[in-house]
Amino acid sequence: MAAALVRPRNNRMIAGVCAGLARRFGTSPGTMRVIFLLSCLLPGPQFLVYLALWLFLPSEDKAHRTAW
Repeated sequence: MAAALVRPRNNRMIAGVCAGLARRFGTSPGTMRVIFLLSCLLPGPQFLVYLALWLFLPSEDKAHRTAW
């Protein structure tokens, strides 16, 4: 079973979005950060998607509290 899509408490750089995505898809956080930075070179709303994930993904603390 895949990990839940949440922003982790540890291994964060800014908001934990890349670390959460890396945990969910089974890659390292560094790899996910490089993929995100490379995607920013392409035209598109990547930065807006990052901000939306920052706002809408629950923090690991909140997700753990609501699961009980």
